[in-house]
Amino acid sequence: MRKFLLVLSVIVVGIIFLVRLFYLQIYTSQSYSINKDNAIRKEFNYPKRGYVYDRNGKLLVANQPSYDIMIIPREVEPMDTLEFCNFLKITKNDFKAIYKKKYRYSPRLPQVFLPQVSKEDYAVLSEKMRKYKGFYIQKRSLRDYQTTIGANVLGDIGEVSQFDINKDSYYKQGDLIGKQGVEKKYEKILRGVKGVKFIQKDRFNRDIGPYRDGQFDTVAQPGKDITITIDSELQAYGELLMKNKRGGIVAIDPTNGDILAMISGPSYNPNDLVGRQRSKNFSKLYNDTIVRPLFDRGLKAQYAPGSPFKILNALIGLQEGVVTTDEKFICRRGYNYGGKKPLGCHIHKNSVNMNLGIYESCNAYFANVYRRIIDKADTPAQGMDVWSNHVKSFGLGNYLNNDLSVGEPGKVPSSSTYDRRYGVNKWYTTFSISNAIGQGEILTTPIQLANMTAAIANRGYYYTPHIIKNIEANSIDSKFTTPKQTTINKAHFEPIIQGMFDVYNKGTAKYLKVPGIDICGKTGTVENFTKINGKTQQLTDHSIFVAFAPKDEPKIAIAVFVENGYWGSRFAGKMVSLMIEKYLKGNVSLKRMEHWILTHSLENEYAKPYSGKPFKINSETELQVIELDQNTLKM
Repeated sequence: MRKFLLVLSVIVVGIIFLVRLFYLQIYTSQSYSINKDNAIRKEFNYPKRGYVYDRNGKLLVANQPSYDIMIIPREVEPMDTLEFCNFLKITKNDFKAIYKKKYRYSPRLPQVFLPQVSKEDYAVLSEKMRKYKGFYIQKRSLRDYQTTIGANVLGDIGEVSQFDINKDSYYKQGDLIGKQGVEKKYEKILRGVKGVKFIQKDRFNRDIGPYRDGQFDTVAQPGKDITITIDSELQAYGELLMKNKRGGIVAIDPTNGDILAMISGPSYNPNDLVGRQRSKNFSKLYNDTIVRPLFDRGLKAQYAPGSPFKILNALIGLQEGVVTTDEKFICRRGYNYGGKKPLGCHIHKNSVNMNLGIYESCNAYFANVYRRIIDKADTPAQGMDVWSNHVKSFGLGNYLNNDLSVGEPGKVPSSSTYDRRYGVNKWYTTFSISNAIGQGEILTTPIQLANMTAAIANRGYYYTPHIIKNIEANSIDSKFTTPKQTTINKAHFEPIIQGMFDVYNKGTAKYLKVPGIDICGKTGTVENFTKINGKTQQLTDHSIFVAFAPKDEPKIAIAVFVENGYWGSRFAGKMVSLMIEKYLKGNVSLKRMEHWILTHSLENEYAKPYSGKPFKINSETELQVIELDQNTLKM
């Protein structure tokens, strides 16, 4: 038995040696990686990041040289630390803290000790670095924003996080990556490819020259330039109009889905997030929870759409055959149902047809149309789903599948929304009647409303809104060049468009006309509620306006949302008219209107909750307001 165990032991040991020998000679030699060889130091050459141009070829984002002080912690030798700190403009305690942090991360890997040293400091340090073993200078480029506008569009670059490194092996500790906007979305195109030099080291860890005469070295490949769809002049003008106000503006070219302007107010200077002060400035912006300058209101703010949503209900009513353009409904200061509080409206002396319902924004008219749409089906649930599918075909209630770095889907209710709230088969059309005027369970973002307006301008189709216009030596994704059809027949759009045209001719925006341009629009006043000390209170209403122009062969569709802006034509309507004229004519003739917008601030509205009786509009009463405020609106 002992003899047998001895033989078995020899055999087992022999097999183990053979397996280990095979692993060392065959497997490990095949999987050898130069990047994992500790006897070779890798020195990266960072490529030029691609430039960004606006739709007219104006340079928006370029590069500027930057220099990082690099460290390999285990190679650091005793030195004049005080002198070194003076050169870097840091304290000795800063030095110790940074060194410990880098050593804990890895004693042998090259890391950024101090990023983004100025050109002046580099000139001094480059002659002294040989004295400081374990440190060297690595050149790279920082962004140089040639503009002060479009921060929410352009975005910025910053140091990679550990999450970024784990997600993409291309990045190393200390690398820069796009953090927001275009810089983030088109990071892989803009960044290029790093070049690398492999340096052979001896047994004393000293550099002795290129590994194998540099045959494995690679050259950096510069990033590709891109052209974005933004018109920088229109963007700058929109940001000027939004000064001292909060809200979002999105303008789209209906013919191709190009985003012409995407304003979020308030904004900030993109140059504030460049260089050594980036971290400090970003923290300041991020921690501003009142103004929220980093919150892109054009893409992420979700609001009830208000009266602009009525035009969708008119289209759905025509498509479902539940109403004609000539059919009239009586308005008695609103729509009464089930003994409940009515949907208020202003007085209409005569019965209201579709055209009048649109340009005077009659709540009673659209409540009747909405109720007929839902009640056409056998059950409210079936009718609700039919209505919901029509609404979603305009790009509402879901992500638009665009190329923007952030966004929110909004909300379009369906039968399941009310089943969850009230129970299956326990609710009726009147439970959702506020959807008729865009005040129910519907939430939209400014870009969704601009896209909806573009679909109407096109008489039933739209292109996915996008920010990319051209990529150097590449074509853009075909999903941006393929039209998407709505569920509404083309024939039904003309009476709706005529109603929107009459909004400017004789309706709620008749004092906002632009000479020589036929504009089709729709005002909106959205009720605004908040909780103060646990109680729901109504604040000043939001101002909203959507429009496209010209009426025939439209070139711009736009949505403007101004928080606490009182009513649709007071702030948002004026801004729409000015933006449209600026884009189509290149200049603005409505100087009094422009002056009014530029000199009227809403900062007092945002400073404190509205105390006392709120300014309340139970319905779309712009016409009444216009009669009371003609001097203002005639500007």
